[in-house]
Amino acid sequence: MERKGPIEVSNFMACDLRIGTIQSATLLEGARRPAYVLHIDFGALGILKSTAQLVQDYTPTALVGRQVAAVVNLPPKQVGGHQSRCLVLGAVQGEHVALLEVGSQVPPGTPIA
Repeated sequence: MERKGPIEVSNFMACDLRIGTIQSATLLEGARRPAYVLHIDFGALGILKSTAQLVQDYTPTALVGRQVAAVVNLPPKQVGGHQSRCLVLGAVQGEHVALLEVGSQVPPGTPIA
């Protein structure tokens, strides 16, 4: 993958990056590519739903309780019958994804600076 061009710092600072705790992970029925529907606790921001193509790398049991990094201020995106309200971040290697996580427990909703 080629390096993307430069952006203004203000564009990056507009992203609301937070740590959330995955509460549940279920298969997204009827998806073209296997994916999960995640319910993620962001503390005072509430529980937000996201869809993520993590089926090849994580089981639902392995995801529950995991703290992940996410962008929480993107516009909602309709994915099948679900509205994704945040974007979980991960390192993508072809068909595989390694979730970005914190090294120690922090409160859900903790901002990433």
